[in-house]
This record gives sequence, C-alpha cells and structure tokens, in this order.
Amino acid sequence: MTAANMSEKTPLLHYRLSSSSHGSERSVGVSVEKSPRVSRETVEKPPVKLSTFVGVIIPTVLSMFSVVIFLRIGFVVGHAGLYQSILMFLVAYLIITMTVLSVCAVSTNGAIDAGGAYYMISRALGPEFGADGTGLAYSHHVLPVGYWWSLLYASGVLLLCLVVCLVGANVYAKATLLIFFIVMIVLSSIFVSFFIVGPRVVVLPAAFANSTLPTTANFTGVKLDTLLGNLWASYTVDYTTGSMMSFITVFAVMFNGCTGIMAGSNMSGDLKNPGYSIPHGTLTAVVFTFITYNLLAVLVSCSCERLLLLRNYSFLRDINIWCPLVMVGIYSSTLSAAMSNLIGASRILFAVSRDNIFGGVLAPASRTSETGNPWVSVLISWSLVQVVLLSGKLNTIASIVTICFLLVYAAVDLACLALEWASAPNFRPTFRYFTWHTCALGIVGCLVMMFLISAVYASASIAFMLVLLLLIHYLCPSSSWGYVSQALIFHQVRKYLLKLDVRKDHVKFWRPQVLLMVANPRSSTGLITFINDVKKSGLYVLGHVQLGELEMLPADPLQPCYNSWLSLVDHLNIKAFVSLTLADSVRHGIQHLLFISGLGGMRPNILVLGFYDDCSPKDNLQDCVFSTGALSLDKFKPDKAQKRIFHFPAVRGDGVGSEAASAKDLSIEEYVFVIADAVKMQKSVALARYFCTFNRSEVFARAKPGQSGLYVDVWPLNLLRPDSGRYVDTCSLFLLQLACVLNMSHAWHQARLRLFLCVKTGSCLQEAEKKLQRMLKDLRITADVYTVPWDHILVLHGQRQAKVNQLHPKVQTEGHKEEAAECLHNFPSNTTLLSDEYLCAVNLLIRENGDPPPAVRFLYLPHPPADTRRYTSYLHQLDLLSRELGPTMLIHGVAPVLTTDL
Repeated sequence: MTAANMSEKTPLLHYRLSSSSHGSERSVGVSVEKSPRVSRETVEKPPVKLSTFVGVIIPTVLSMFSVVIFLRIGFVVGHAGLYQSILMFLVAYLIITMTVLSVCAVSTNGAIDAGGAYYMISRALGPEFGADGTGLAYSHHVLPVGYWWSLLYASGVLLLCLVVCLVGANVYAKATLLIFFIVMIVLSSIFVSFFIVGPRVVVLPAAFANSTLPTTANFTGVKLDTLLGNLWASYTVDYTTGSMMSFITVFAVMFNGCTGIMAGSNMSGDLKNPGYSIPHGTLTAVVFTFITYNLLAVLVSCSCERLLLLRNYSFLRDINIWCPLVMVGIYSSTLSAAMSNLIGASRILFAVSRDNIFGGVLAPASRTSETGNPWVSVLISWSLVQVVLLSGKLNTIASIVTICFLLVYAAVDLACLALEWASAPNFRPTFRYFTWHTCALGIVGCLVMMFLISAVYASASIAFMLVLLLLIHYLCPSSSWGYVSQALIFHQVRKYLLKLDVRKDHVKFWRPQVLLMVANPRSSTGLITFINDVKKSGLYVLGHVQLGELEMLPADPLQPCYNSWLSLVDHLNIKAFVSLTLADSVRHGIQHLLFISGLGGMRPNILVLGFYDDCSPKDNLQDCVFSTGALSLDKFKPDKAQKRIFHFPAVRGDGVGSEAASAKDLSIEEYVFVIADAVKMQKSVALARYFCTFNRSEVFARAKPGQSGLYVDVWPLNLLRPDSGRYVDTCSLFLLQLACVLNMSHAWHQARLRLFLCVKTGSCLQEAEKKLQRMLKDLRITADVYTVPWDHILVLHGQRQAKVNQLHPKVQTEGHKEEAAECLHNFPSNTTLLSDEYLCAVNLLIRENGDPPPAVRFLYLPHPPADTRRYTSYLHQLDLLSRELGPTMLIHGVAPVLTTDL
C-alpha cells in the first residue's frame, strides 16, 4: 500500500486506493447453491494460487514505487541534497524494515488465511486491534484539466480495475505482471538516459515561470561538478504549493513513496504458501526498492542542476531517450497501484465480514464466487472509492491514507511485540531475525512519522481508532482464536505473584480473601453478590464440592461445569474465581479447597458457609434472560431474547431434577466439623443466614431520600458467653473490620454502622460508651454506638447457671476452682449453661433494637465446642440466636486485622 500525497499542478493522473484492517477468525466457506447441471468437479475446482514473485514481490514493488519514483525523486534531492536524501531513505527504510520484520515473524508463526494485515493483527491482538483502520482513496489528474474531466478519467481507471478484480486474482496477477515489466522497462530507460543522453537545456513549466527567475535549466549528464553542487541541502519554496520546505516536510513526502509493504501481505488468501511468500517476497521488494531509490538519487545528483530539480518535478520525462515512455510508466504505475489496493481492500473487507465483527451489517460482503473470489466485497470497495472520487478532495485524503497505513504498520509491530513479550510456547516463528527492540522501534517510528505528516490528522486517526477499538471490544462476539492479552496478563500475574511474599504480610495491609462455599448457585445469588461487596479488592473464590470418586467415573465430571459457573460470574457481574472439587464428602472437599485455593500470597483467609437450617431455597436464576448469538443490530430485538441456561441442579424441594435436590449432602455434625477444621487451619469463619431473601437492589433502595435508610448492625459481644462481658477481643474486632470494609465499598458507602453495646444497668453506661467511642476513633471507624441494658436476660442466664451448680456442687469447692473456671468460661462446659429461654430472649433483644430494620447484621460466632458430642447443641443455640433476624453474618475471627499504627 502506498500513498502519494503531494499535489501536482502538472497534468497527471494518479489514482490510489488503500485499506487497513479489522479482526477475523477463521476461513469460513460460503455455501453456494449448486445447480444439478453443474458438475461437482467444476464447482469444487480449487482457485489458482499465486507464487511469491507474482503475488508478493510485484504488488509490493509497484506499490512502493507508484508515481513517486517518477515525480518526487527530483523534489527530494533538489531540496535535501544527496547526503540528506540518502539519510532520509535510510531512516524511512529503517522504520519500514522494523515493520517488515514483524510481518515476517507473525506470518511464519502459523497458517495465514485471507485478510493479510487484518488477519495477522486480529489473530494476535484480537478483533479490536484488527479493526483499527479504514479504506480510503487518493488521485492525480491528467489530460484536459477540470473537475469533470478528472472524475471521468479516474472513474474510467477505477472501472477497469473493477473488471480485473471481479474476474479474479489470477487475471489481476497477469495484469500486474505486465505492468511490472512495463515499469521496469521505463526505469531501465531512465537509468540508460543518464549515460547516453547528452547535455540539454530543459524548459521549466511556463505556468510557474517568473520574470525574475530563469525559465530554463540544464541537464549536464554525469559530471562531478554537478554532483558537488547537489550534495548539500538547499530548502526553498515549493513551486507547486508556495510553501517553504524543510527536512521534516520533505521527509514526510518522501516517506509516502516508501509505504506499500502490505500490498503482498493483503493477498495472503490467494497465495500458494503465505508463510513463505510473505516474508521472502516482502523483504526482496524492500531491498530492491531501497537500492533503486538510492541509485536513482545518486544519478540525479550527478546529472541535473539544482534549479532543474527544484522547478520541474517531471524532468525525467524531458531527459529520457523517448519522452512518452515516462508517461507510459506513470500511467502504468497508477493503474497497478489502483488495482493492488482495490483487490487488497476487498480481501480485507471479505475477511472482516466473514468473521462477523460487525454482525449482519457486512454479511453480504462474505459472498464469493465458485472460485472463491469475494465479488461482493470488490463491488463494495469500488463503490466506496467512487464516492471518494466524487468528493474531489483527493489530495487532502492522501495524507490521511498514509497515516492509516502507518497505524496498520504500528498495529502489526504491536502484535509481534505482544507475542514476543507474552513468551507463549507456541510463538516460535521460523523467521527469527527480530527482537522486541525492533518491534518497539517500529511502533515509535510509525507514530513519529504520523505526526510529522500531519499532527491533526494523526490525532484524529488515533482517536477514531480508539473509539472503534472500544466499540468492537464491547459489541463484537467472542472469538475463538485466542487473545494475546490473556497471555500477557498470565505472564505479568505470574511475575508479581512470585514477588508477593507471605512472610512480609502486615496487619495494616490485611484485606478479606474469601472462599464462599456454594451448594447450589440457584439459591445463593444474594449471598454471592453480598460477599462480592465485602471482599474489598481481595481474593474471592466461589467453591463447590461435588460428591463422587474419580476412580468410579469414566471422566472428570467437573470440567463441563466450569462454563456454567463462569457464566454465573459474568451474569452477576462479580469479580470472582471458581474452584470446584470432587470428594467423597463435603467436609473433605472443603478441606481440599482450603488447602489448595489461591496461589502464592493470594489465598483465602475467610471461609463463608451458608447456615444449616430448614429454610426453603428459592431459584433466583430461573427468570434470567439474555440474548444469544453474535452481537449485532438484531441483538436488541425482543424476539432474539432467550432464557440463559445454567446447568445447575434444581433447588431442594423444587420437585424437579435428581433426588439429590431434595436432601442435604451433609449432616449437622459434619457441618460443625467444617467450622472447626477451618479454625484449626487458621481461617476465619462466617456463617451467612437468610441471604436467600437478600435482594441487593431492594436493599439499596432504602438509601434513597424519603426511605427508612440503609443500616448495618454490629453486635460485638459473644452472646453465648454473657458472663465474659468482653467486646474487645480478636473476634469482636474482626466483626468491626468486616462491617467497616462493607461500608467502604462504593455500593454501601451510604450505609450507617450501628454498634450495640450490651451493659448492665448498675454499671456506668456513659463511661462504657465513651470508652468504645475512643476505641472507634483510634481505629478510624465511624459508627453510631447504642448501649443496650440486658439485666433481665442475664437473670435467665444466672438461673440456668444455678441449676447447673446444683447438679455439679463440686465446682464450688475450694479444691476445684480451676475446674470451676473452666466450666464457666470454656465453651464445652458453657454449653450447658445456655437455656433455650435465654437464647430466645437474646434473639428478641436483637430484633427489638433493630428499628429501622438493618440490611444486614453482624454477630459474634463463638468457637465450636471441643467436645464433638456438643456439636448438635452448638448449632441449635446458633439457630435460636439468629432466628428471624433477616440477613445475618455470624463471624469468628482468628487473626488480628486492626491496627492503630500508621
């Protein structure tokens, strides 16, 4: 692809078409209705493929030459001099070569299909980056001057290109081969003319002659004096535009002639062996054009006066052995450039439509002929170019075209750079003459050149590309060809996980890292979304245990389940991982997950379980609706909506599904064993009750003006140990921290924390409240403190304790004080001190002090009893304590999580 962008008042015709890329997936054949009269051999006859020379070298050479080699070589040497001209070519080809190396690397890393640059970019960076360009056109006028004449000639050339491209790549290859030989003959005549044509006087274009300036200039032939006069720069006013030239402006014009390296790559679908032809053919074309440009610059400097170079950009025609021959070369190169870019643009458009990037909008462009020629894409490309021709603003478009080419080049470099940095084992191209340094240099060079050509157009093109990237990222269907971003993320995550040293953990940087055990997601959506708010940017893992033994099964039953779980994560819009395990019991499965969940320093420190009760679960996923298929304009039609199918078993008592849905998978004892196991493993435990009724949207509606308000209640006292009277232990502070973390999340920042302090009437209520307020201030926690007298409840506990003392009088004797203390303060013996009447009274106290009702309550969860025979009583007491309280978290903390240190 090339773009000549300097306006030329000398009547010349130069039509250009360029294209960029979009994202694609795989080659998808378009079915063709076959008539019974058409033989199978005719229909299935494979299309003729192109060789390296015809399919890559010729299109690339012609695109990099175009008319620039005939019209702009004198402009460059005349203003910049030979030294700076060679420097410009070196810099330009260095930038281009960096991109060529990236093209070679990507194209030799696997099979290349139709789409060229689009295919390579999209397969590496994804459809967003593959679709970061546009197709445009550029032209030069000739013969009678005028808008309608120029439109007529340009449309005629375009129609001829259309006919060739509609016939197919084979005819296009023959046409470009003929044009290539014509251009080579013209170039040969130019080189010969420098030596066999004698000195002559060349008349400068009369339209630009000034009475104070010479009207003629000399062609001297190859002479040393002429060379010495052209070595150094002499920037002056461009006679065609009236603008003062500089190194940057001349370099920008010259660089346009060096573009076009993708002309062969865009024919990838029509090549016999793209993986071989693209790197070899492109490199050959680059080397050939580089030598030709520099050799021509040297010969021009040795044989033409500076004035001739500055005042007549078409001087090659006047010094040739046969003047019309140069015009033949100009017209031929124009025609080849037009055909090359038209057929390249149609191939890219075909690849984009085939991959369904824009849904049904471009669906017709995926149609092909029986030989595989995308004729609809050719017609669409032709019509777009014809519209551009009608606008008549072709010179303005030229610089935009070049900038779009450079964006594509930068995207190819970025694709290769990303693949190299990702260190994916499958990225092993056979072409190894590149590094990430060459890719980065290519990106920087392309960006610099964009802004040198036009800062305004470069900024606008980048902005448009970013908008298009975002639209495709959020609207296009998911692809199956892989994203290099995933490999890069993996590479960086592994790198920083290794640096996350658990030995350097500190309490002031503690954060919740939660393992939430989910028996059935259908009834747990409320709890799942709530825990997502509690995690505070920490690790969040959804765990599930499936009962079974792998040795008794033909295959792993968990692998097919992951898609449903990941779809659930997407549906609930939470940031969580999924960890499933197979075990002979729920207890053993949870042990597995507590041992292996997480990686490095990111491991769960809190286990969250649903409460063990007889509440009837509700299926919260049965009414979920979503749209299926690729995202397109049709997606938003109501008739396209279908139910999302989550492959989870029916909830208990639903009457649907397997027998397992009607019974629990673990006993009461096993449930309490799970709690005890987690505490042994130094994991804090939270039991979530009544979250089956938790509706996040309804809860947040309370925070709106005119509503009751959003509250979070915290009861930091161990209500199963009323005689302790302590509310500043590790577990109590853990409750405060989690409540504060919940309040810090964006969704809950309007909630108000209410802290309830249970005290005796005879004690100093104000002093206890002030003490707690001071502690909250030191911990930077904002909460409303309420003192709650509970003398009448302590009486019930005292009565129960007296009965126990009567049954065990020995605990009152002097010789058994230590045993008495253990009886009173250790939970195993304290279990017998709690009556149902006391627990119901505490439960009523909590409910009476919950006006307005809170969104959630945090209660103290005591350690399970050491005597496993008390496990049933333990769970029964927790049930009475938390009954009918609404969404409640019973929490037991095992590690310090609060600090007053800076």
